[in-house]
Order: sequence, then structure tokens, then C-alpha cells
Amino acid sequence: MALFRRGTAGKPGEWYYCIKHQKVEEGPECRAADRLGPYASPEEAARAMETARERDEEWRNDPRWRDDEPRDGA
Repeated sequence: MALFRRGTAGKPGEWYYCIKHQKVEEGPECRAADRLGPYASPEEAARAMETARERDEEWRNDPRWRDDEPRDGA
């Protein structure tokens, strides 16, 4: 008998995108390190990689996170 149950966290009705299998899942099927989400709908989960790229581009161009420019008093 196992003392600790190994399982995935999440609830049915939540949608995830598995980056390992490149598919949308309802409820967590794959381990957390391999998935993005949760999302409210399967359509949102299907756009997970596109959403991540858009956010990455926004963060990359955010002046508050520019490490290559000298700061005042530096």
C-alpha cells in the first residue's frame, strides 16, 4: 500500500495543452512540467503555444525588463 498517492493536480473542466504530446487535454493527463494551463476552453488551450509566444514577445520588449541598457546611478 502506497503512503502517498502520486497523481496530477487539477479539475475536470479545466483544459491544458501538453507540450510533449502537442495536444489539448481536459483535466491534467500529463505531468505539470509538460503542460500549459489551465485554460477555460479547449480553444484557448489549443492556442497555448501562440499565446506563450505573444507574451514572450511583449515581455522581451517591455522597457521595465531591459537588462542591456544602463540604469540611472549605475
